Amino acid sequence: MAAIAFTPRIQRPPLPLFSTPKTPKPKTRVSLQPSSSSSSSTSQLAYDPFVHQLAESLDDSLASSSSSSSLQSLRDSSVQTVLSTPWPTRKDEPFRFTDTSFIKNSQITPISRPPSLPTTPDDTQFPSLDIVDGFLVNLSNLGELPNGVYVGSLLELSDETILKRVSEFLSSSSQGDLFWSINGIGAPDLTVVYVPAGCRVENHVYLRYIGNEGGDIGSHKLPLSNPRVLVLVEKGGEIGVIEEFLGGGGDKAYWVNSVLEVVVGEGGKVRHSYVQNQSVNAAHIKWTSVRQESASTYELVEISTGGKLSRHNLHVQQLGPDTITELSTLHLSAGDQTQDLHSSIVLDHPRGYSRQLHKCIVSHSEGKAVFDGNVKVNRYAQQTDGGQLTRSLLLAPRATVNVKPNLQIIADDVKCSHGAAISDLEETQLFYFLARGISLEAARRALVYSFGAEVIEGLPYPWIKTKVESQIKELLEGSS
Repeated sequence: MAAIAFTPRIQRPPLPLFSTPKTPKPKTRVSLQPSSSSSSSTSQLAYDPFVHQLAESLDDSLASSSSSSSLQSLRDSSVQTVLSTPWPTRKDEPFRFTDTSFIKNSQITPISRPPSLPTTPDDTQFPSLDIVDGFLVNLSNLGELPNGVYVGSLLELSDETILKRVSEFLSSSSQGDLFWSINGIGAPDLTVVYVPAGCRVENHVYLRYIGNEGGDIGSHKLPLSNPRVLVLVEKGGEIGVIEEFLGGGGDKAYWVNSVLEVVVGEGGKVRHSYVQNQSVNAAHIKWTSVRQESASTYELVEISTGGKLSRHNLHVQQLGPDTITELSTLHLSAGDQTQDLHSSIVLDHPRGYSRQLHKCIVSHSEGKAVFDGNVKVNRYAQQTDGGQLTRSLLLAPRATVNVKPNLQIIADDVKCSHGAAISDLEETQLFYFLARGISLEAARRALVYSFGAEVIEGLPYPWIKTKVESQIKELLEGSS
């Protein structure tokens, strides 16, 4: 029988060796020495030599690259956070069910330069960007964007008005965890998607992330990339964004530590699709931070099937009344994988609306899924309508899922609910198929596919729906 585990074993891994690219290092851009203000007993207790060494290797890898003042400010603030934050262990509540020792035991190598071979863009009619190993290397179909919309590199952005707006949000990067700050130090550039007030972008912007450089199986090498994206939609603007994370080929080992920040202005709308299908030996840690002004809408459809360790930290803050947030997630663990979603939705204003649907399938005996979802309805968020539902399918003996739905309500005039269900396929449903002459294998396959269809249908275009469906069918057939 499949198990729901709540008592993980705690391991203390040894410190690994780091491999830093041997590039000439001019004057260091950031100081990695603790400041006098951080010399308190608390900071000393939190100081972690492993994290300090990782931060130094990231700083060395970017020493020869150019930087804007906005990126420099981001790196400076990130360094101060890193110096007082230890590497997370399973003693820490947010990582209670997520073991990151796979990363810590590897030989981490920050990727310091873009790939030598350019990528070939997909044959799509959408504005698209290729981000390879954290570097923006290819842009196509951007000429079809409306006037005033900017999609591209921060280092190549010359519009002072947009630069000023971008800087406002880059400088306030204090809400994430250690991995957020590691990205802040190591991001070689910032990909900016800017939509001016009142502008509606018809086609989605397609961001394709590719892990090109990787270590061979058994080598313990783990190249590290830190892609960072800011989507800024001004008042009344509207855009769709598709993020797809792919492996460059084979089963290479690498670590993608990604950050996406989304700012939705008053009355604006962002449709966000996030598809993760990276190498089964990769580490994938992603932060998505969303800030919504009044009467704005943010919609997320997430499909995650790849990675040996995949964790998505999602934080949504409603900053005004009449705000809409809709989140749908499907995770599949078809091998020795951990699929983890930690989400937080904070409602502070009247008439907020939020819906969260989380579904996961664990079809391997060593597979694992984690869901920690928190919805907080604060005192002034009266007349809030909030709902949260998590459903999990365990299809193999010893398959594991840990769910922790959490609904905190301080306001007294609300309509909120949440629920959780964990099970194998229901016998009555299987009997329905068998009674009509359909084989047990075909019945199980149909029920499993239909379980995730509700989330997949939220993807914006037929081509990506078909692509995701094919990936899921292939993974499920391989694990059966």
